[in-house]
Amino acid sequence: MQRAEHHPWRIALGVALAAVLVVAGYAWVRSRGSHGPAYRYELALVDHGALRAKVTATGTVNPIKQVQVGSQVSGTILSLGADFNSVVSPGQRVAQIDPRSFEAAVNQAKANLLAAYANTRKARAAALDARRIATRNNSLARQQLIAQQTADTAEANARVAEAAVEAAAAAEGQAKAALESAQLQLTYTSIISPIRGTVITRNVDVGQTVAASFQAPTLFLIGEDLTKMQVDTSVAEADVGRLAKGMVAEFTVDAYPSDVFRGVIREIRNSPQVTQNVVTYDAVVDVDNPNLMLKPGMTANLEVVYAERADAVRVPNAAIRFRPPPEIARAETPRGMKLVWVHRGVMLVPIAFKPGVSDGTYTEVLDHALTPGQTVVIEAISTKQGQGR
Repeated sequence: MQRAEHHPWRIALGVALAAVLVVAGYAWVRSRGSHGPAYRYELALVDHGALRAKVTATGTVNPIKQVQVGSQVSGTILSLGADFNSVVSPGQRVAQIDPRSFEAAVNQAKANLLAAYANTRKARAAALDARRIATRNNSLARQQLIAQQTADTAEANARVAEAAVEAAAAAEGQAKAALESAQLQLTYTSIISPIRGTVITRNVDVGQTVAASFQAPTLFLIGEDLTKMQVDTSVAEADVGRLAKGMVAEFTVDAYPSDVFRGVIREIRNSPQVTQNVVTYDAVVDVDNPNLMLKPGMTANLEVVYAERADAVRVPNAAIRFRPPPEIARAETPRGMKLVWVHRGVMLVPIAFKPGVSDGTYTEVLDHALTPGQTVVIEAISTKQGQGR
Protein backbone atom coordinates (compact mmCIF):
# COMPACT_ATOMS: atom_id res chain seq x y z
CA MET A 1 0.00 0.00 0.00
CA GLN A 2 2.85 2.43 0.76
CA ARG A 3 4.49 1.96 -2.64
CA ALA A 4 1.15 2.57 -4.37
CA GLU A 5 0.65 5.81 -2.41
CA HIS A 6 4.04 7.32 -3.49
CA HIS A 7 3.70 6.43 -7.18
CA PRO A 8 1.48 9.42 -8.26
CA TRP A 9 3.94 11.92 -6.75
CA ARG A 10 6.85 10.53 -8.78
CA ILE A 11 4.76 10.66 -11.94
CA ALA A 12 3.95 14.36 -11.36
CA LEU A 13 7.65 15.21 -10.87
CA GLY A 14 8.61 13.50 -14.10
CA VAL A 15 5.92 15.32 -16.05
CA ALA A 16 7.09 18.71 -14.70
CA LEU A 17 10.73 18.02 -15.64
CA ALA A 18 9.76 16.98 -19.14
CA ALA A 19 7.76 20.19 -19.55
CA VAL A 20 10.80 22.32 -18.61
CA LEU A 21 12.97 20.50 -21.15
CA VAL A 22 10.38 20.96 -23.87
CA VAL A 23 10.09 24.70 -23.19
CA ALA A 24 13.88 25.13 -23.17
CA GLY A 25 14.24 23.17 -26.37
CA TYR A 26 11.51 25.19 -28.03
CA ALA A 27 13.19 28.45 -26.99
CA TRP A 28 16.53 27.31 -28.45
CA VAL A 29 14.89 26.15 -31.67
CA ARG A 30 12.93 29.39 -31.91
CA SER A 31 16.05 31.50 -31.37
CA ARG A 32 17.94 29.52 -34.03
CA GLY A 33 15.06 28.99 -36.41
CA SER A 34 12.05 31.28 -36.40
CA HIS A 35 14.10 34.31 -35.32
CA GLY A 36 16.75 33.72 -38.00
CA PRO A 37 20.57 34.03 -37.56
CA ALA A 38 22.16 36.18 -34.80
CA TYR A 39 24.00 38.39 -37.32
CA ARG A 40 23.32 40.01 -40.64
CA TYR A 41 26.20 40.66 -43.01
CA GLU A 42 27.32 43.42 -45.31
CA LEU A 43 28.91 42.04 -48.44
CA ALA A 44 31.24 43.31 -51.18
CA LEU A 45 32.25 41.97 -54.57
CA VAL A 46 35.54 40.64 -55.82
CA ASP A 47 36.02 42.31 -59.22
CA HIS A 48 38.38 43.27 -62.05
CA GLY A 49 39.91 46.73 -62.10
CA ALA A 50 42.96 48.97 -62.19
CA LEU A 51 45.33 49.26 -59.25
CA ARG A 52 47.87 52.01 -58.59
CA ALA A 53 49.98 51.31 -55.53
CA LYS A 54 51.53 54.55 -54.34
CA VAL A 55 53.41 56.21 -51.52
CA THR A 56 52.17 59.57 -50.32
CA ALA A 57 54.27 62.11 -48.45
CA THR A 58 54.56 65.79 -47.74
CA GLY A 59 57.63 67.89 -48.34
CA THR A 60 59.05 71.35 -48.82
CA VAL A 61 60.18 72.99 -52.06
CA ASN A 62 63.77 74.27 -51.83
CA PRO A 63 66.50 75.48 -54.19
CA ILE A 64 68.92 72.70 -55.10
CA LYS A 65 71.76 74.84 -53.77
CA GLN A 66 71.35 77.71 -51.37
CA VAL A 67 74.04 79.63 -49.51
CA GLN A 68 73.83 81.53 -46.26
CA VAL A 69 75.85 84.72 -46.56
CA GLY A 70 77.00 86.00 -43.18
CA SER A 71 79.40 88.45 -41.58
CA GLN A 72 82.68 87.53 -39.91
CA VAL A 73 83.10 90.94 -38.27
CA SER A 74 80.89 93.12 -36.10
CA GLY A 75 79.78 96.58 -37.07
CA THR A 76 77.03 98.78 -38.43
CA ILE A 77 75.49 98.16 -41.85
CA LEU A 78 76.46 101.16 -43.94
CA SER A 79 74.74 100.20 -47.21
CA LEU A 80 72.99 97.35 -49.00
CA GLY A 81 73.73 96.19 -52.52
CA ALA A 82 70.91 93.64 -52.85
CA ASP A 83 67.34 93.17 -51.73
CA PHE A 84 64.69 90.44 -51.80
CA ASN A 85 64.53 88.72 -55.22
CA SER A 86 67.68 90.51 -56.43
CA VAL A 87 69.76 88.53 -58.91
CA VAL A 88 73.39 88.67 -57.82
CA SER A 89 76.70 87.57 -59.36
CA PRO A 90 79.76 85.96 -57.78
CA GLY A 91 81.90 88.65 -56.11
CA GLN A 92 79.10 91.22 -56.07
CA ARG A 93 78.94 93.27 -52.86
CA VAL A 94 75.55 92.76 -51.26
CA ALA A 95 76.21 94.75 -48.08
CA GLN A 96 78.84 97.07 -46.61
CA ILE A 97 79.72 97.28 -42.92
CA ASP A 98 81.10 100.65 -41.75
CA PRO A 99 84.85 100.19 -42.39
CA ARG A 100 86.26 103.19 -40.50
CA SER A 101 87.30 101.38 -37.33
CA PHE A 102 88.86 98.63 -39.42
CA GLU A 103 90.74 101.17 -41.57
CA ALA A 104 92.11 102.74 -38.39
CA ALA A 105 93.24 99.30 -37.23
CA VAL A 106 95.04 98.80 -40.56
CA ASN A 107 96.80 102.16 -40.22
CA GLN A 108 97.87 101.33 -36.66
CA ALA A 109 99.20 97.94 -37.82
CA LYS A 110 101.16 99.65 -40.62
CA ALA A 111 102.74 102.03 -38.11
CA ASN A 112 103.63 99.16 -35.81
CA LEU A 113 105.24 97.32 -38.70
CA LEU A 114 107.35 100.39 -39.62
CA ALA A 115 108.50 100.66 -36.01
CA ALA A 116 109.38 96.96 -36.04
CA TYR A 117 111.40 97.47 -39.24
CA ALA A 118 113.32 100.29 -37.54
CA ASN A 119 113.95 98.27 -34.42
CA THR A 120 115.30 95.40 -36.50
CA ARG A 121 117.71 97.69 -38.37
CA LYS A 122 118.82 99.26 -35.11
CA ALA A 123 119.42 95.86 -33.54
CA ARG A 124 121.42 94.69 -36.55
CA ALA A 125 123.64 97.78 -36.42
CA ALA A 126 124.23 97.29 -32.70
CA ALA A 127 125.05 93.64 -33.25
CA LEU A 128 127.59 94.47 -35.97
CA ASP A 129 129.30 97.00 -33.72
CA ALA A 130 129.36 94.57 -30.79
CA ARG A 131 130.82 91.85 -32.99
CA ARG A 132 133.61 94.20 -34.24
CA ILE A 133 134.51 95.09 -30.68
CA ALA A 134 134.54 91.46 -29.61
CA THR A 135 136.75 90.48 -32.58
CA ARG A 136 139.26 93.28 -31.85
CA ASN A 137 139.40 92.51 -28.12
CA ASN A 138 139.94 88.81 -28.80
CA SER A 139 142.93 89.70 -31.00
CA LEU A 140 144.37 92.05 -28.37
CA ALA A 141 143.89 89.43 -25.66
CA ARG A 142 145.84 86.87 -27.68
CA GLN A 143 148.65 89.43 -27.86
CA GLN A 144 148.28 89.94 -24.11
CA LEU A 145 147.67 93.62 -24.68
CA ILE A 146 144.37 93.57 -22.73
CA ALA A 147 143.02 91.36 -20.02
CA GLN A 148 141.20 88.21 -21.10
CA GLN A 149 138.21 89.27 -18.98
CA THR A 150 137.76 92.33 -21.14
CA ALA A 151 137.73 90.16 -24.27
CA ASP A 152 135.21 87.77 -22.72
CA THR A 153 132.90 90.64 -21.79
CA ALA A 154 133.02 91.96 -25.34
CA GLU A 155 132.18 88.50 -26.74
CA ALA A 156 129.19 88.21 -24.39
CA ASN A 157 127.95 91.65 -25.40
CA ALA A 158 128.21 90.67 -29.06
CA ARG A 159 126.14 87.56 -28.52
CA VAL A 160 123.48 89.51 -26.61
CA ALA A 161 123.28 92.00 -29.46
CA GLU A 162 122.91 89.19 -32.00
CA ALA A 163 120.08 87.69 -29.93
CA ALA A 164 118.43 91.10 -29.89
CA VAL A 165 118.45 91.02 -33.69
CA GLU A 166 116.55 87.74 -33.65
CA ALA A 167 114.03 89.17 -31.17
CA ALA A 168 113.58 92.29 -33.30
CA ALA A 169 113.08 90.13 -36.40
CA ALA A 170 110.40 88.09 -34.58
CA ALA A 171 108.64 91.28 -33.47
CA GLU A 172 108.80 92.46 -37.07
CA GLY A 173 107.13 89.21 -38.19
CA GLN A 174 104.40 89.66 -35.58
CA ALA A 175 103.77 93.20 -36.74
CA LYS A 176 103.54 92.01 -40.34
CA ALA A 177 101.04 89.29 -39.40
CA ALA A 178 99.00 91.84 -37.41
CA LEU A 179 98.84 94.07 -40.48
CA GLU A 180 97.68 91.19 -42.67
CA SER A 181 95.00 90.31 -40.10
CA ALA A 182 93.81 93.93 -39.93
CA GLN A 183 93.68 94.12 -43.71
CA LEU A 184 91.72 90.84 -43.84
CA GLN A 185 89.25 92.13 -41.26
CA LEU A 186 88.83 95.23 -43.41
CA THR A 187 87.97 93.11 -46.45
CA TYR A 188 85.31 91.32 -44.35
CA THR A 189 83.40 94.59 -44.07
CA SER A 190 82.38 94.08 -47.71
CA ILE A 191 79.82 91.26 -47.75
CA ILE A 192 80.27 89.44 -51.04
CA SER A 193 77.98 86.96 -52.82
CA PRO A 194 79.87 83.69 -53.38
CA ILE A 195 77.52 82.44 -56.13
CA ARG A 196 75.27 83.56 -58.93
CA GLY A 197 71.70 83.36 -57.77
CA THR A 198 68.62 85.05 -56.36
CA VAL A 199 68.29 86.59 -52.92
CA ILE A 200 65.62 84.63 -51.05
CA THR A 201 65.98 86.25 -47.64
CA ARG A 202 67.46 89.54 -46.39
CA ASN A 203 67.85 89.75 -42.62
CA VAL A 204 69.47 93.21 -42.17
CA ASP A 205 68.72 96.87 -42.82
CA VAL A 206 70.91 99.94 -43.14
CA GLY A 207 71.96 101.18 -39.70
CA GLN A 208 71.55 97.80 -38.05
CA THR A 209 74.41 96.59 -35.87
CA VAL A 210 75.78 93.16 -36.68
CA ALA A 211 77.34 91.23 -33.78
CA ALA A 212 79.68 88.43 -34.82
CA SER A 213 81.24 87.78 -31.43
CA PHE A 214 80.05 84.18 -31.04
CA GLN A 215 78.92 83.09 -34.51
CA ALA A 216 78.60 84.56 -37.96
CA PRO A 217 75.08 86.02 -38.30
CA THR A 218 73.23 85.20 -41.53
CA LEU A 219 72.55 88.37 -43.50
CA PHE A 220 71.29 86.89 -46.79
CA LEU A 221 70.03 83.55 -48.07
CA ILE A 222 70.81 83.12 -51.77
CA GLY A 223 69.42 80.36 -54.00
CA GLU A 224 71.74 79.47 -56.86
CA ASP A 225 69.20 78.67 -59.61
CA LEU A 226 65.48 78.86 -58.95
CA THR A 227 64.65 77.33 -62.34
CA LYS A 228 65.72 73.97 -60.90
CA MET A 229 64.29 73.09 -57.52
CA GLN A 230 64.11 70.10 -55.22
CA VAL A 231 61.42 68.76 -52.91
CA ASP A 232 62.63 67.43 -49.57
CA THR A 233 59.97 64.95 -48.47
CA SER A 234 59.34 63.14 -45.20
CA VAL A 235 58.69 59.49 -46.07
CA ALA A 236 57.52 57.12 -43.33
CA GLU A 237 59.87 54.25 -42.54
CA ALA A 238 57.12 51.78 -43.51
CA ASP A 239 57.09 53.23 -47.06
CA VAL A 240 60.74 54.11 -47.67
CA GLY A 241 61.57 50.57 -48.86
CA ARG A 242 59.12 50.96 -51.76
CA LEU A 243 60.95 53.97 -53.21
CA ALA A 244 64.09 54.02 -55.33
CA LYS A 245 66.28 56.48 -57.18
CA GLY A 246 64.86 57.41 -60.59
CA MET A 247 61.18 56.91 -59.74
CA VAL A 248 58.79 59.55 -61.07
CA ALA A 249 56.98 61.61 -58.45
CA GLU A 250 53.96 63.87 -58.88
CA PHE A 251 52.95 66.59 -56.45
CA THR A 252 50.73 69.60 -55.98
CA VAL A 253 51.14 72.79 -53.98
CA ASP A 254 48.42 74.85 -52.35
CA ALA A 255 49.22 77.87 -54.50
CA TYR A 256 48.27 75.99 -57.71
CA PRO A 257 45.85 73.23 -56.64
CA SER A 258 44.86 72.37 -60.23
CA ASP A 259 48.46 71.99 -61.47
CA VAL A 260 50.37 68.74 -61.13
CA PHE A 261 54.17 68.99 -61.07
CA ARG A 262 56.42 66.08 -61.98
CA GLY A 263 59.89 65.28 -60.72
CA VAL A 264 62.36 62.42 -60.34
CA ILE A 265 63.73 60.99 -57.09
CA ARG A 266 67.42 61.90 -56.98
CA GLU A 267 68.30 60.19 -53.71
CA ILE A 268 66.89 58.74 -50.52
CA ARG A 269 69.02 59.94 -47.67
CA ASN A 270 70.05 57.46 -45.00
CA SER A 271 69.89 59.95 -42.17
CA PRO A 272 66.70 59.36 -40.13
CA GLN A 273 64.55 62.21 -38.86
CA VAL A 274 62.89 61.35 -35.54
CA THR A 275 59.97 63.47 -34.35
CA GLN A 276 57.95 62.28 -31.34
CA ASN A 277 59.24 58.73 -31.90
CA VAL A 278 58.10 58.80 -35.56
CA VAL A 279 60.94 57.95 -37.97
CA THR A 280 60.97 59.44 -41.46
CA TYR A 281 63.53 59.69 -44.26
CA ASP A 282 64.22 62.48 -46.75
CA ALA A 283 63.52 61.48 -50.35
CA VAL A 284 64.91 64.29 -52.52
CA VAL A 285 62.94 64.94 -55.72
CA ASP A 286 64.40 67.08 -58.53
CA VAL A 287 61.90 69.20 -60.45
CA ASP A 288 62.24 71.76 -63.25
CA ASN A 289 60.82 75.20 -62.51
CA PRO A 290 61.21 77.17 -65.78
CA ASN A 291 58.35 79.59 -65.05
CA LEU A 292 59.40 80.13 -61.41
CA MET A 293 55.95 79.02 -60.25
CA LEU A 294 57.42 77.03 -57.39
CA LYS A 295 58.66 79.23 -54.57
CA PRO A 296 61.11 78.21 -51.84
CA GLY A 297 59.29 76.96 -48.77
CA MET A 298 56.09 75.82 -50.50
CA THR A 299 54.49 72.66 -49.10
CA ALA A 300 54.29 69.81 -51.61
CA ASN A 301 51.77 66.95 -51.41
CA LEU A 302 53.58 64.18 -53.21
CA GLU A 303 52.67 60.79 -54.68
CA VAL A 304 54.99 58.14 -56.06
CA VAL A 305 53.42 55.19 -57.93
CA TYR A 306 55.64 52.18 -57.26
CA ALA A 307 53.39 49.52 -58.87
CA GLU A 308 50.50 49.64 -61.35
CA ARG A 309 48.08 47.03 -62.72
CA ALA A 310 45.77 47.74 -65.65
CA ASP A 311 43.34 44.87 -65.02
CA ALA A 312 43.76 42.94 -61.79
CA VAL A 313 41.51 40.64 -59.79
CA ARG A 314 41.00 42.68 -56.65
CA VAL A 315 39.28 42.36 -53.30
CA PRO A 316 38.21 45.28 -51.08
CA ASN A 317 40.59 45.94 -48.20
CA ALA A 318 37.56 46.20 -45.90
CA ALA A 319 37.07 42.46 -46.39
CA ILE A 320 40.67 41.78 -45.37
CA ARG A 321 40.35 43.93 -42.27
CA PHE A 322 37.12 42.22 -41.21
CA ARG A 323 37.37 39.82 -38.28
CA PRO A 324 34.27 37.71 -37.46
CA PRO A 325 32.93 37.33 -33.92
CA PRO A 326 34.51 34.31 -32.20
CA GLU A 327 31.19 32.49 -31.90
CA ILE A 328 30.72 32.47 -35.67
CA ALA A 329 34.11 31.32 -36.93
CA ARG A 330 37.70 30.78 -35.95
CA ALA A 331 40.72 30.50 -38.22
CA GLU A 332 44.45 31.02 -38.28
CA THR A 333 46.02 33.07 -41.07
CA PRO A 334 48.64 31.09 -43.03
CA ARG A 335 52.04 32.73 -43.28
CA GLY A 336 52.24 35.11 -46.25
CA MET A 337 48.52 34.78 -46.96
CA LYS A 338 45.52 37.00 -46.37
CA LEU A 339 42.06 35.95 -45.20
CA VAL A 340 38.60 36.98 -46.30
CA TRP A 341 35.30 35.49 -45.16
CA VAL A 342 32.31 34.24 -47.16
CA HIS A 343 28.80 33.53 -45.93
CA ARG A 344 27.73 29.85 -45.87
CA GLY A 345 24.34 29.39 -44.19
CA VAL A 346 24.63 30.62 -40.62
CA MET A 347 28.43 30.30 -40.58
CA LEU A 348 31.36 32.25 -42.05
CA VAL A 349 33.99 30.31 -43.96
CA PRO A 350 37.54 31.70 -44.35
CA ILE A 351 39.30 31.81 -47.71
CA ALA A 352 43.05 32.39 -47.80
CA PHE A 353 44.61 34.04 -50.84
CA LYS A 354 48.02 35.31 -51.92
CA PRO A 355 48.00 39.14 -51.96
CA GLY A 356 49.71 41.42 -54.46
CA VAL A 357 49.92 45.21 -54.50
CA SER A 358 47.41 47.40 -52.74
CA ASP A 359 46.24 50.95 -53.36
CA GLY A 360 44.76 51.34 -49.89
CA THR A 361 41.22 50.50 -51.06
CA TYR A 362 41.73 47.26 -52.97
CA THR A 363 44.33 44.48 -52.86
CA GLU A 364 45.40 42.39 -55.84
CA VAL A 365 44.65 38.64 -55.75
CA LEU A 366 47.59 36.66 -57.17
CA ASP A 367 46.10 33.16 -57.10
CA HIS A 368 42.73 31.61 -57.98
CA ALA A 369 41.33 31.40 -54.46
CA LEU A 370 38.96 34.28 -55.26
CA THR A 371 37.15 34.95 -58.54
CA PRO A 372 35.42 38.06 -59.88
CA GLY A 373 31.77 38.22 -58.88
CA GLN A 374 32.30 36.37 -55.62
CA THR A 375 30.91 38.06 -52.50
CA VAL A 376 32.93 38.54 -49.34
CA VAL A 377 31.89 39.80 -45.91
CA ILE A 378 33.01 43.27 -44.84
CA GLU A 379 30.92 43.63 -41.65
CA ALA A 380 28.78 41.55 -39.27
CA ILE A 381 25.97 43.36 -37.44
CA SER A 382 24.24 41.68 -34.51
CA THR A 383 20.45 41.28 -34.79
CA LYS A 384 20.06 40.51 -31.09
CA GLN A 385 18.59 43.31 -29.02
CA GLY A 386 21.19 45.23 -27.07
CA GLN A 387 24.11 43.73 -29.03
CA GLY A 388 26.03 44.96 -32.04
CA ARG A 389 29.36 44.91 -33.87
